[in-house]
Amino acid sequence: MSLLEVNGINSYYGDSHVLFDVSLRVDEHEVVALLGRNGAGKSTTLKSIAGVITPRSGEITFDGHIISARKPFEVANLGMQLVPEERRIVGGLTVLENLQLAALSAESPWALARIYSIFPRLKERETSRGRDLSGGEQQMLAIARALIRNAKLILLDEPFEGLAPVIVENLLGVCKRLAQEGQTFVVVEQNVAAALELAGRCYVIRNGSMVGEYASDELRGNPALVQQFLAV
Repeated sequence: MSLLEVNGINSYYGDSHVLFDVSLRVDEHEVVALLGRNGAGKSTTLKSIAGVITPRSGEITFDGHIISARKPFEVANLGMQLVPEERRIVGGLTVLENLQLAALSAESPWALARIYSIFPRLKERETSRGRDLSGGEQQMLAIARALIRNAKLILLDEPFEGLAPVIVENLLGVCKRLAQEGQTFVVVEQNVAAALELAGRCYVIRNGSMVGEYASDELRGNPALVQQFLAV
C-alpha cells in the first residue's frame, strides 16, 4: 500500500465545486509533483489532503489511516506536514523559538543540530525574529519546522515562489538531498523545471480535475505537452 492514497475526492469552497474526483498516490521515499496552471486546484488538493479543507466525498488514506474527515492537527500528529505557500512563520518569535514550538508536540523531534546542519543560515539567524527574516530565510524556516517534527510526508506548496534564483538553487539542492536520504515529498510548484528536477513522478491538474500522470523524464522530453497543460 502507498504511504498516501487519494481516491476520488471532491472539495468545495462554500457552494463552489473546485476539485472533481481527484485521485493520486505517493509511495514512501518518493517525490511527486502536482503541476498545473494558476487556479487549477493544486493548493486546494494539498489543503484537502492536510485536513485544512474537508472533502465532501472520496477517501484519503495516509500511512494506513483514513484521514478524509480528520482535523489538521490530527493529520499532523500522524506524520504529515504542510508547508503552506504563505509560510506562516510566527513573526514575533525567534528562529529558535519557531523551531522549538514546532517540536513541542512531536513524538520524536529532530535535534536542532541536525536542522542547522541542513540550514546553516538558520543557525546564524537563530535569535532573529521571524518578521525580520528574508523571504528565502523564512522558507528555510518553514521547511525546517516540518523536518524537526520528523514528518513522514511533507507537502510543499510553492516553495520557490518569489525567491531569487540563487536561493531557489540552494533550496532545491537541500530538497534533493533530503529526497536522496529518503524524505517523502509532494510538491506544488509553478517553476516546472525545478519541480521536474526534484520529482520522479508528476500529476497534471486542470480546472480541478486530474488530466494525467507522467514520469518527470516524459514531461522533460515533451515540450509540447508541457506547453499544452502548463504554459500560462
